[in-house]
Amino acid sequence: MKPALYVVVAAVVLIAFVRRWRRGSGGVARRVLSVVGQHTPLGETGLVAAREIRERLRGRFFRVVTLILLAVVGAAIVIPTTHSTRVSRSSIGIVGPLSPAQEAAIVAAVERSGSRADLVRERDVRQARSALRSGRVTLVVEDGRSVLVKTATSASPTNSTQTVAAVASALGVERAFRVARLSARQIAAVAHARPVPVTSVQTPSSTGSARTTSLIGIILIFIMLTQYLTWTLMGVLEEKVSRVVEVLLATVRPIQLLGGKLLGIGAVALLQAGVVVGFALVLANAVGSSMLKGTASLVVVASLVWLVVGYAFYSWVYAAAGSMTARQDQVQSLALPLSTPLIFGYIVALSNAGPGAPSLLVKVLAYLPPTAPFAMPLLVAKGAVQWFEFVLSIVASAACTIAVARLAASVYRRAVLRTGRRVGIREVLSMNR
Repeated sequence: MKPALYVVVAAVVLIAFVRRWRRGSGGVARRVLSVVGQHTPLGETGLVAAREIRERLRGRFFRVVTLILLAVVGAAIVIPTTHSTRVSRSSIGIVGPLSPAQEAAIVAAVERSGSRADLVRERDVRQARSALRSGRVTLVVEDGRSVLVKTATSASPTNSTQTVAAVASALGVERAFRVARLSARQIAAVAHARPVPVTSVQTPSSTGSARTTSLIGIILIFIMLTQYLTWTLMGVLEEKVSRVVEVLLATVRPIQLLGGKLLGIGAVALLQAGVVVGFALVLANAVGSSMLKGTASLVVVASLVWLVVGYAFYSWVYAAAGSMTARQDQVQSLALPLSTPLIFGYIVALSNAGPGAPSLLVKVLAYLPPTAPFAMPLLVAKGAVQWFEFVLSIVASAACTIAVARLAASVYRRAVLRTGRRVGIREVLSMNR
């Protein structure tokens, strides 16, 4: 019940945080944003970014999505821990006398099979058989010489068959010790012998916790990129349709307006990701989960890095697309072409998230900026990438982002003030400065 208690405490803290956020309209967070907006070293770009941060944090959608993400991540951490802490117990019926060595051998054998042994004394064989039929005991040990079971053990490895096999083997070994006329001290020395060390010549490609963390990271990256890129597209379109952009461009340059909008929305995305990761770290440490330990921590860092890099690349594309539209119904026709690389990279990464080496397609997609945010964290989880390859992929994405940003800024500057109809890309590129 301990993990459940942590979940209840975490839920209470989250509800209190949200209620405090809603009541504190003039709270510390907004005062900090006001100060940042007035004294930002980025000038007009910083003012636009502060404005975007205020607007996004005030929205109910941000709070709802954050709570949903926290609930999903919390469930992914707590549920496996709850199942792993449940230890099955096996009731072992005992008929006739047993020596202390035999009892110790039975208990040790059951524990090695993954259960805990409860020795139940039966009056005779008839009572023991009745207990087997009713399911009160898992098996019966008769005079330390034989084992009785309810039905014949199946070939498939279940907990019950493993327990029966372990007890029968332990009793056989203990009987062989007595036939060999070993002393009690010699029997104890053999029974408590330690296994020889096992050394691997190659480190495993990934662990279960790292794969699980990468799977959750891929899903969160897709959800958050989809959410904030949609905000970018709709934000540019709404300012254009409402003619607010004309007022803003009277005081700031187009590149400052666009850069501030993307910077503000990106800061909100990073804040939300930081809250989710911080909550996951605290909860995992509280319930004793191994999901964020070892190589899984590297996967968390890689996922955060590629969330930022992926947003930096796609946000310029979505902003340019929003400046070329004239009505909200035209957004539907842009949704599929813009999101196709995202969906493709997401599906390929999910299909390779299981055990085994990554496919050649994933290794190629890890160096392409549109799909690298999904493929590269997966390679990190599987141990299939070196640090310089990780840096090389970031450098390639940064270079492509700079090129896309220059093109998107040019498109935004030429198309955002053209209202009444949708502007074609060829028309925009053919315009003179």
